[in-house]
Amino acid sequence: MTEQRIIIEMGMGNDLHGMDYQKAARRAIEDAIRHSTLPIFESTDLSHDQMRVQVTVAVQEPDRIDTAALTTGLPRGRASVMAVKGGMNIPNPETGDTAVVATAAVEAFLPSQAGKWKRT
Repeated sequence: MTEQRIIIEMGMGNDLHGMDYQKAARRAIEDAIRHSTLPIFESTDLSHDQMRVQVTVAVQEPDRIDTAALTTGLPRGRASVMAVKGGMNIPNPETGDTAVVATAAVEAFLPSQAGKWKRT
């Protein structure tokens, strides 16, 4: 079945003192989904179960991300999370602390709606 991407949102999150990649990634995902709403479900007979949610989160050490745990924070749809190298680590030479910055892209896909809607 052909899918159509209906939304893509980007977010940024950080952990300023704990160098916790998981926390920064979770905050980036939350930031992205806070910027969106999908009224299509209330306006049509589409079920949230029909939506596939694909998340890509980027941090400097992607192997430190528990992607399965991050899917539990997504409110709707069938979700998957992939961690890739990106984001930033910002060391503080005065304290030895490192701030972790994560970025996230949250994409939502639905089965093709071509021909199912009419413009009125």
